[in-house]
Amino acid sequence: MLRARTRILLASLIALLMILPASASTGKLDARLQAAAANGDAAAIALLIKQGANLEARDESGATPLLIATRHNHVDAARVLIDAGANVNAKDRIQDSAYLHAGARGHNEILKMTLTHGADLKSTNRYGGTALIPAAERGHVETVRILIAAGVDVNHINRLHWTALLEAIILGDGGPKHTEIVRLLVNAKADVNIPDGKGVTALQHARQRGYREIEKILVKAGARQ
Repeated sequence: MLRARTRILLASLIALLMILPASASTGKLDARLQAAAANGDAAAIALLIKQGANLEARDESGATPLLIATRHNHVDAARVLIDAGANVNAKDRIQDSAYLHAGARGHNEILKMTLTHGADLKSTNRYGGTALIPAAERGHVETVRILIAAGVDVNHINRLHWTALLEAIILGDGGPKHTEIVRLLVNAKADVNIPDGKGVTALQHARQRGYREIEKILVKAGARQ
């Protein structure tokens, strides 16, 4: 009986010793993949994937290699990861995904790749906003065009009770880029009369800031006086 138990314990120990080196090796591959993503080394990424690195391995911030590459706008690196099946909707600890980050930062080439590989248009960031809202705020005109064409809800309201239209006016500078974004949103049927959480409309915000051209666009679109 004792010998049988000893044999079982020895077998378990041998199995554990066989697993540990493989786990350590895999961990090293994953760390190298994350580093390659940060450096934009597409060739190294392709090799590491072939060697068995985990596409969805997380760093200390909860970011996958794809999100890491996206943060640096490494287009070729992101392409290799996406083509290999990386999840474009995987979020880190602050609720960013490759899709959401690319939209917010105007990384349009990566954004377009995420859109053709299953980006969740209803996905929201830590503020409860779609990718369209920060893109509008930051004046990323082409990004706004891409997201509108993709079908992102132009009237989505975030936790601050702001739509993309409101955010473009409240946090924008009223210059040519934000004016064009307002025009794009209005043409995409954005509701110009949705107020913020305090009941202030887009038209009222535009007037308070002296954004005359935006005011004209809103009035023409039916903004209530």
